[in-house]
Amino acid sequence: MELEVGGGFMPINIFEEFAEDYDRWFDEHREEYLAELARIRNIFPVPDSRSIEVGAGSGRFAGPLGIKIGIEPSGRLGRMARDRGIEIIRGRAESLPFKDSSCSSVLSVTVVCFLDDPASSFSELNRVLQPGGPLFVAFIERGGDIHRRYLQDGGKGRFLSRARFYSRLEITEYLERAGFSIECMDCRLGFCTMLTRKDPRQDIA
Repeated sequence: MELEVGGGFMPINIFEEFAEDYDRWFDEHREEYLAELARIRNIFPVPDSRSIEVGAGSGRFAGPLGIKIGIEPSGRLGRMARDRGIEIIRGRAESLPFKDSSCSSVLSVTVVCFLDDPASSFSELNRVLQPGGPLFVAFIERGGDIHRRYLQDGGKGRFLSRARFYSRLEITEYLERAGFSIECMDCRLGFCTMLTRKDPRQDIA
């Protein structure tokens, strides 16, 4: 894969300053974390050597799921992910460092709310995915139970207070405009998971 770096996430300074606090949340809320992980594992296809996670953070999802490559703009979180066996490339969702159609599948968990430009980010995800490739997106829905609770929480709420939240309809529209079809959706307590797929006819000469 050809690598380059560019694009723009929403502010990452807070993730640099409080990386340990962010990562500690998964241990302090282990039951909730494992429930989210189980929901993802139930529908995300078995990854291979060309699967990636965009916004890999500290590797809490890529590691257990067997994804070996992650894109992450935060240096401190990226180092934690490397310690969990993930090859981390410093980069951003709006300008992914991969060739066209070079990735077999993409995972993105609680990343949409930190993007500067979701529309261009989903277009980039479509570009790097092979025709027919799956994109799994998980996000906290605006106004849902988790959104309201996290904003009152002194842990993860510190980070989510900087985020921009969307409804499931808004995310669906972004995805469809970028060329994805929605295969299944599960929105419980405001944590939405979507398995989508790139049109298999795209990029075929």
